[in-house]
Amino acid sequence: MNIDRIRSAFPILQRRNYLNSCSLGALSDRAEERLRIFVANWNDYGASAWYDHWWGLLGELRGRVETLFAAPAGTVALMPSTSACLAAISSSLDWTKRNRIVTTELDFPTLLYQWKVHPDAEMVVLRSPDGVHIDPQQFAGTVDDRTLAIATSHVFFTTGAIQDLAAIAGIARQAGAYSLIDGYQGAGQIPVDLPTTGVDFYTAGPLKWLCGGPGLAYLYVRDALIPTLEPTLTSWFASQDQFDFNPGEFRYHTDARRFELGTPALATVHTALGGQEIVDEVGMEAIRTRNVMLTDRLVDGCRAAGFSPRVSDVPSARSAVITIRHRDPAPAVAHLAQRSIIVDNRPGVVRASPHFYNTPNEIDEFLEVLGETVP
Repeated sequence: MNIDRIRSAFPILQRRNYLNSCSLGALSDRAEERLRIFVANWNDYGASAWYDHWWGLLGELRGRVETLFAAPAGTVALMPSTSACLAAISSSLDWTKRNRIVTTELDFPTLLYQWKVHPDAEMVVLRSPDGVHIDPQQFAGTVDDRTLAIATSHVFFTTGAIQDLAAIAGIARQAGAYSLIDGYQGAGQIPVDLPTTGVDFYTAGPLKWLCGGPGLAYLYVRDALIPTLEPTLTSWFASQDQFDFNPGEFRYHTDARRFELGTPALATVHTALGGQEIVDEVGMEAIRTRNVMLTDRLVDGCRAAGFSPRVSDVPSARSAVITIRHRDPAPAVAHLAQRSIIVDNRPGVVRASPHFYNTPNEIDEFLEVLGETVP
């Protein structure tokens, strides 16, 4: 990995110590150039840019994401958001025989809100015994013949702990339930081989670790499952005969596009491709290796400085989402920002999230300035 070349591709790194990729990945010059091309084509071609330029990019992005997931062609749909993914999945499931959804207190609220407002859903929210992990056996002890799905995260946004997707998928399948994984915190920092894990659904997107910006999400559906599901939340992009414009007949796409919900955000399609190109070139194994190095330095440095990171005590289950207990996190983050160090805060913690383009020196600088926020 040529770190100097990589860093030179992200303009913010020349001005800031940017350790906030879990909120928004850094914008690359390659993504910026893609966006300029989008605007130029819009100005030059107008709507005809769809046929000469944009339509093919949708297929390219789906294909690149399928490669990222080690997934077969036709198993990824482009969606507006994780919320839209969850709604489309929910609308395709049979709620008449099973209605229990098993999730956890460590999951991002979006994953719980979908079921809280569903009139037929019975929710079971698992509690974390240590405030960091959920043991797979907690799912096994709860899932039964009333369970429609286990809905949980690949990486917990609260603690950065990585879950065992194969174990969760196996528990769900044994009970006749679905496994639905929110991978937005994981994709781009953790290598994934979704067919090997056996998960039924996996949502992700370019906002964070894939450095592609907001306005888009990715939905993976296990290939054997696709023809059995017919979402009732739908659009013309889900139609197999999309350009027949026939209001009298609707046929679902034969692949995951049957879940798509209208025209994707084309600007983000362009920036997502720019970010994805860099991720693909560096490679997920190299990204994970570097992120482990940066994360270990951050966790060890926190403990040496007297801070208490809220992270897994198992290094292999630790992602690059590091939450650090702090009595007054919002002013601490503001102080860091004044020194051009960009991190984030959540209730009771300062959150730092280094990515492959960061350096050990940036970790050390963050820890030094964070120390100034403690009396």
